[in-house]
Amino acid sequence: MKTIKGPAIFLAQFLGSKAPFNSLPAIADWAASLGYKGIQVPTSDPAIFDLEKAAQSQDYCDEITGMLAEKGIAITELSTHLQGQLVAVHPAYDAQFDGFAAAHVRGNPRARHEWAVEQVKLAAVASRRLGLSAHASFSGALAWPYFYAWPQRPAGLVEDAFAELARRWTPILDVFEENGVDIGYELHPGEDLHDGVTFERFLEATGNHARANILYDPSHFVLQQLDYLAFLDIYHERVKCFHVKDAEFRPSGRSGVYGGYQGWTERPGRFRSLGDGQVDFAQIFSKMAQYDFEGWAVLEWECALKHPEVGAAEGAPFIDRHIIRVTDKAFDDFADTGSDRALNARLMGIGD
Repeated sequence: MKTIKGPAIFLAQFLGSKAPFNSLPAIADWAASLGYKGIQVPTSDPAIFDLEKAAQSQDYCDEITGMLAEKGIAITELSTHLQGQLVAVHPAYDAQFDGFAAAHVRGNPRARHEWAVEQVKLAAVASRRLGLSAHASFSGALAWPYFYAWPQRPAGLVEDAFAELARRWTPILDVFEENGVDIGYELHPGEDLHDGVTFERFLEATGNHARANILYDPSHFVLQQLDYLAFLDIYHERVKCFHVKDAEFRPSGRSGVYGGYQGWTERPGRFRSLGDGQVDFAQIFSKMAQYDFEGWAVLEWECALKHPEVGAAEGAPFIDRHIIRVTDKAFDDFADTGSDRALNARLMGIGD
């Protein structure tokens, strides 16, 4: 068994224009001061991390890892959540997602798509240069507006959507294969990959591509009312990244999983800071240890109520308390009687 690495923190929700959240060295110092040992790094802002330079320059990557090592920090994974989203955008969301792209491709869906594909490919190369084995992203979505089966979907719509999604992603996955890096797709509402069944559809459409894997985040499963513990029993071999994020689901007589178009504070399903929601992290970390998860436990902070800096400060000790240092021997070794095949036979009444 392996001991999970951590605690770590995803930086996306904390980056900003003011110190210490406006540069990688400063935010790394901040994370280390809270007890974090790793950071998951967004790649959409060159001022924080220059993705193109990282893909081209080993020296740049070595400088980044060296600078962070001096602070006691490692990069857990790079993230292309925003760029991955743009690999597949349904026209209904063009305007909303355009802001995720570089300024020079906005308003041009084809150019935006090509830019996003290249960005994710660059992340594969940069990850290799940084010595990383996994990468965090979104799948994007072509079928999401049709997730509810009314009006009745035309025959073959879902199959065609996943075939096209696989067509777009397979060349990217091949680049990840060339660089020895797994993609962990965060299974998330709004993405075509949002639960186990949709991941299976995609996996089949890619020919069971070895690099198509999962970023496990139980909070999204709480909001969907999916059994997030059984999910690990089924898909643990494909789980390569782990977001430690809490959530709660408290349905009422007025609203349920669809939320009634309400804001996050009023919805029955809400993201919460660690320890404030309903996720059974003790069982999750136990299953991670049981299934030899080799990666990092990464806080992704989202909460409609608590201040982010408070959530971040509480997150490191919360994760640290839940990490199980795995045993290197059986708990009942004290009663071991050794190995004796002849004794085994006598105990079972077999043989002469």
